[in-house]
Amino acid sequence: MIPMMQEHNVSNLSSFPITMRWPAQHPDRIQLYSLNTPNGVKVSIMLEETGQPYEPHLVDIMKDESHTPAFLSLNPNGKIPAIIDPAGPGGRPLGLFESGAILLYLADKTGKFISADPIQRWETIQWVFFQMASIGPMFGQVGFFNKFAGKEIADKRPLERYVAESKRLLGVLDTRLDGRSWIMGDDYTIADIATIGWVRNLITFYEARELVGYDSDSFANVAAWLDRGLARPAVQRGLEIPKRG
Repeated sequence: MIPMMQEHNVSNLSSFPITMRWPAQHPDRIQLYSLNTPNGVKVSIMLEETGQPYEPHLVDIMKDESHTPAFLSLNPNGKIPAIIDPAGPGGRPLGLFESGAILLYLADKTGKFISADPIQRWETIQWVFFQMASIGPMFGQVGFFNKFAGKEIADKRPLERYVAESKRLLGVLDTRLDGRSWIMGDDYTIADIATIGWVRNLITFYEARELVGYDSDSFANVAAWLDRGLARPAVQRGLEIPKRG
């Protein structure tokens, strides 16, 4: 069993056991352990948007690589994404998991995509939490029951439940975007970065466009917002990093 990291008072990345499984070719860069899932692309998009040097490592969750001792040494919850920043607070390396926490960390580190104004900052954070607590879990369940193993379950009430909730959440987002280019208004923020991949996945990879009634009439504000987000070059790059071969 690889020992768990308890503290971040380490002198180099070799002190993080995960680097034995996924060696760093550029140890001076942020190390990203991920896959281009809706949660994974939040961090790759943020890194592309901010221009922070980073090195991506593909963690293939379909091969259960996120539950190996090496990965669990960085994230005991066994979920992607996770990062190591060799130049963390005070110049000390920092290992971090949970995509929302990583977005907040990178926003503070770079001073980008979150307002310095306290009110705007906390409003942005609340919309990140909205994605983490509601959009992600509900859309993910739609994917499970519509496309993956759950579709074989004869009782369709779980699918109907999650479809109804996803429609409601799309309505919440659509109302928020009424008269706004981005979730926070004129400024593109980590709230948008957190949410773009999930809405995209719901209507494409999860094949739920018709199920949730997603079109330019039903959710016109969301559709226009998603188009704006997907047109950003950094988003286009981030959606493909790191991608299974």
